[in-house]
Amino acid sequence: MLVLGNTAFAQTQKFTMAEAVNGMRTNLAVKNISQFSWSADGKSYIQSVKGGYLVTDLKTNKQDTLVSLTQLNRQFANDKLNAVPQIKFSGNSNGYFSKDGKMFWIEKSGNDWKVKNQTPVDKDASNIKMFGDGQTFAFTAKNNLFVSKNGKTIAVTNEANENIISGQAVHRNEFGIDTGIFPAPNSESVAFYKMDQSMVADYPIIDWSVTPAVNHNIKYPMAGQTSHQVTLGVFNIKTQSTTFLKVEGEKDQYLTAVTWSPDSKYIFVAVLNRGQNHMKMNQYDAATGELIKTLFEETDSKYVEPQHPLTFFPNSNTDFIWQSQRTGYNHLFHYSLEKGLVAQITKGDWLVTDILGFNEKKKEIYFTSTKETPLERHLYKINWTNFKMQRLDDAEGMHAGVLSSDGNYLYDVYSNANSPRVGNIINTNNLKSTNIFTAENTLKNYQRPEIKNVELKADDGTPLYGKIILPTNFDPNKKYPTIVYLYNGPHLQLITNTFPASGNLWYEYMAQNGYIIFTMDGRGSSNRGMKFEQAVFRNLGTTEMNDQMKGVDYLKSLPYVDGTKMGIHGWSFGGFMTTSFMLRKPDVFKVGVAGGPVIDWSMYEIMYGERYMDTPQENPQGYAAANLLDKVQNLKGKLLMIHGAQDDVVVWQHSIKFIKSAVDNGVQLDYFTYPGHPHNVIGKDRVHLMQKITDYFDQYLKK
Repeated sequence: MLVLGNTAFAQTQKFTMAEAVNGMRTNLAVKNISQFSWSADGKSYIQSVKGGYLVTDLKTNKQDTLVSLTQLNRQFANDKLNAVPQIKFSGNSNGYFSKDGKMFWIEKSGNDWKVKNQTPVDKDASNIKMFGDGQTFAFTAKNNLFVSKNGKTIAVTNEANENIISGQAVHRNEFGIDTGIFPAPNSESVAFYKMDQSMVADYPIIDWSVTPAVNHNIKYPMAGQTSHQVTLGVFNIKTQSTTFLKVEGEKDQYLTAVTWSPDSKYIFVAVLNRGQNHMKMNQYDAATGELIKTLFEETDSKYVEPQHPLTFFPNSNTDFIWQSQRTGYNHLFHYSLEKGLVAQITKGDWLVTDILGFNEKKKEIYFTSTKETPLERHLYKINWTNFKMQRLDDAEGMHAGVLSSDGNYLYDVYSNANSPRVGNIINTNNLKSTNIFTAENTLKNYQRPEIKNVELKADDGTPLYGKIILPTNFDPNKKYPTIVYLYNGPHLQLITNTFPASGNLWYEYMAQNGYIIFTMDGRGSSNRGMKFEQAVFRNLGTTEMNDQMKGVDYLKSLPYVDGTKMGIHGWSFGGFMTTSFMLRKPDVFKVGVAGGPVIDWSMYEIMYGERYMDTPQENPQGYAAANLLDKVQNLKGKLLMIHGAQDDVVVWQHSIKFIKSAVDNGVQLDYFTYPGHPHNVIGKDRVHLMQKITDYFDQYLKK
């Protein structure tokens, strides 16, 4: 009886708000292999554990300690390590890590490890990038770039003007850009972005934590206004000289997909015009900066969006893979420097999401894609000569893979609605799969809601995927308040077959407290191809609302949805969508909570804003339709708007101007700000945020 009682009690346990918000990263975290990597020979794998690193032999499954915290701490007399540092291993007997402003190289010595070398790094160092030789590295300090070789630090740039920045990501991290440092494969040179943003208007970000408050200006290029200018330098470490690539075109064009040829002679750059509808893939001589030739061009009536560097075939200086959406979906194209386009390798109404690597002997490329369904990712290999393609995994869900350097083994980690996380090693030759861990369900003791997958159709017949989350202890004869959570913007997909099936424990918290939650990806969101994404071009907010209305109509058709008690919530693009609904379709939702919302797209950044809307000068009607400042008088329901006081993505002025418009029009709304937070409220303060949102729905929607 006691055992039965405990089980029954356990499955009625409710989430605390802290668990609903941060639980999947804390006490409810699902087991995973930390810092998985393959050994250099591909015959074992390495993982981080609490006391060090383990190495596991694939054939025998025998686990050994590779290096322990105790072994490392023998190297430090006073300043001991509190935890295992993040070590990058270049073999099973060599590695490096950074600690307290120094870079350390370690090597195995008998049964112990010794610090072989150490180099001080500038106290302001960030963006540290190790070169292929495992010895040379580059870093940025403030706005300048430095290289460290053999313990000697060399200043690549020495720019006093803080608005001229070298070695950092540019173009506000659009176009897949995540670094500004590109080491040559031979480690003798480094290419780097140099960005001059002195011509961009200053934008104030106020630090309210000190008295008096302090202003920190950032450069924020708004749609239709002056943008920054970017060039690409190449620094030769031996001669300590810099050559800039002679890139022709507009000064405010975009440079992305920066790639070295494997022989370190050439640099390839995707040169995209500011209008983002014409891209040239150019080849430059790394030594002289001269243009060798334009390999190919891509144009589109709406926009071209290069997001990936070139991927060269193994042991080839001439042949590479280019990822392109030119056929409507992201696919792999085989190019040769001599012959041009050789072949389109992958084809179909699905997209490649990631290239994992090669098996050179078998002429195979490994990748993940949406081929089975946009709601899942699966692992594949394809022969690059005969295009024979094969799926490598056999479980539904969202799969990610790490391929060994020889391509013989693939680490497959996945989750789905019913499996929190599973890790397998796949032998790519015979496709035999060996399980290395299966995570327990950390939510098994909690009261879980029923979740139903929903498929609706847009007005043009396009399938739209969503989920409805029913209240726990659901009674079909009752009517429930319902909240629509949405984003529906580019580069995000909410609906996938992953764990937890709800997608978010806050949804489940709300279900435990008597709400129905509905969420759906409308046109404009990602991983459905260009037609789906470009349906919103020049008219952000309109097609998305039409699609979300299909969800509203579906909800209202359900006998257990209270159509008079419908709420809506979203953040960022979802905040824009929430506010748009409350003003442009004011009779649909009784209560809205909009976080970090774009209110006027002419105040958003150039790169993203002009891609989807063109400039305000080119598209005044689109900007006017999406502008919410002159629609505040339409508000009928209750609206809570929330903004981070240090938001440098959707700047605070969006919602400040909205409040001013509300005052001018005699419209009442509720408003809350989070001092100290940029665009997203994270950490312990996020619990406060979600409690605030929950309380608002409880007060105005539930009653």
